[in-house]
Amino acid sequence: MNLLLLEEADFVAADRVLLRDRRLKHLQEVHRAAVGDSLRVGRLEGAMGHGQVLRLDAGEAELQVQFDQPPPDKLPLTLLLALPRPKMLRRVLQTVASMGVPRLVLLNSYRVEKSFWQTPFLDPAAIREQLLLGLEQARDTRLPEVLIEKRFKPFVEDRLPHLAAGSLGLVGHPGDFPACPRAVMQQVTLAIGPEGGWIPYEVERLQEAGLQPVQLGARILRVETAVTALLARLF
Repeated sequence: MNLLLLEEADFVAADRVLLRDRRLKHLQEVHRAAVGDSLRVGRLEGAMGHGQVLRLDAGEAELQVQFDQPPPDKLPLTLLLALPRPKMLRRVLQTVASMGVPRLVLLNSYRVEKSFWQTPFLDPAAIREQLLLGLEQARDTRLPEVLIEKRFKPFVEDRLPHLAAGSLGLVGHPGDFPACPRAVMQQVTLAIGPEGGWIPYEVERLQEAGLQPVQLGARILRVETAVTALLARLF
């Protein structure tokens, strides 16, 4: 935890917070904090700053906080991601949040197993938990927007053209396609498929919506690796 994220419910005064949950345990066991210590803090959806430990006991910590720094900029990106397997989904959500993705669309695909959509990790509270972990890692305060689209065709035909309008539309897909561009300076809509890639029908529909296939080379990457590699190359 590189940033102690604070929510409205934590505040007992304009400059005082009380912590009693996993963040308290982290202060005690990882930071080994003591009264008087200063820690990096951030207000969820707000600014960042520092907090001084005023009181610390087994069940509660009290901090005096001040905020004077903006959070880091988000990437100019909308990321479309074929729903990964549940265990990988948790890691991908943390990665997306830590790398500064502002909007994530979890999308169905032919190669996405139906059982994946039944996972409790898609519960809004479970998604939020993983996003918060990613924000804490990267020292950010603003949660990504997460949209869930269980029907590929209606989304790609009816909503994606509007969503991607005015952006550089790309489909990460192995094959005989141009290399993924580097260090772009514009808004991007990027679609990343499941392990094994999009099927040809899906690639065609994505192209019709304005997204062009690009590749990273001959190697087939895991979804979580592809997300990191493509975002690092693009931005």
